[in-house]
Amino acid sequence: MFLPLVSVLPAHAQEVPGLFSAEVALHEESVDARNNAYRAALIAVLTRVSGTELSANEELIDEMFPVPAAYVTRFRPGEDDMLWVTFDGEAIERVLRASGESVWGSDRPLTLVWLAVDWGQGEREIIAADDPDRRPQEARSIDRNRLLRERILEVADKRGLPILFPLLDTTDLQGVTFSDIWGGFDDRIIDASERYGAISILIGRIRASSSQPNRWTYVFGDEMRNWVGLPEVVVADIADILAAEFGVGGDAPLETVALNVSGVQTVNAYGSLQETLAELSLIERFRISGVAGDVVSYEVEIRGGVDRLRRALSFEGLLEQTAEPTDFSGFEPTTTLEFFYDP
Repeated sequence: MFLPLVSVLPAHAQEVPGLFSAEVALHEESVDARNNAYRAALIAVLTRVSGTELSANEELIDEMFPVPAAYVTRFRPGEDDMLWVTFDGEAIERVLRASGESVWGSDRPLTLVWLAVDWGQGEREIIAADDPDRRPQEARSIDRNRLLRERILEVADKRGLPILFPLLDTTDLQGVTFSDIWGGFDDRIIDASERYGAISILIGRIRASSSQPNRWTYVFGDEMRNWVGLPEVVVADIADILAAEFGVGGDAPLETVALNVSGVQTVNAYGSLQETLAELSLIERFRISGVAGDVVSYEVEIRGGVDRLRRALSFEGLLEQTAEPTDFSGFEPTTTLEFFYDP
């Protein structure tokens, strides 16, 4: 079950469900089988919500969570001697923050994957979100594309990383060709990605019948990185990059910021904005400090710094403004941010 796959045209970020649930092997013949399964499930969950640095430190995990069963809220048997385990997410986050560990919330940037594959013998394809209709003799192409997609989605699922492959409909194919991806014409790919609302874009080139390394370009906001490696390793690296960007440490200092958002013209827009702020993990709490016309002003307490808040709001689709700030709060924050809400 690959939760991070998104099949519709989305916004900049996706709410990732199931971060605090995991399916693990249950070895009934082993001593203390159930508790061993709980511990394995907890490590899988911590990999998603805090990152690989903590999940690899099993001694520290045992110190922070000496009795994993105490955090289990539900469990059920799965197929083939597997066990589904769901934990109390709020309780786990409290322990992580109290220990100074980072927490990456469920509202996460969407990563769009443009993957060009040279299968050899002149067969070249871009991997799409769904396989097109094929003639029976072309079934092999569907199978190998699906298997490659699933390799990527499996790692993304383990890391709680929302992944989207392009539709490759008429609009996509008018903007991007196999040669564009293979030849490194990244500007064309970035332009074609705008319709998906993705600010995290992975561009891959795989020569399946060759020993040559896979080539990858990763675009995140205004940053661009290049490297080589297997798809599974690259996707895990991206998860680490985004966890470092959006995860907030419990020992990060608390800072108060004035946030003014214009363009809030309806009750629905107001509700959507409130929900967006509530879901940002670096925001500890916020309150409305004033309203004037279509401008709503907030007093926001954050951990992780103003620059990260600025980026997080931009990734949620809010547009930063440079106009003179409007402050109704009566307090003196270190920084005032001006954004425009464009539903």
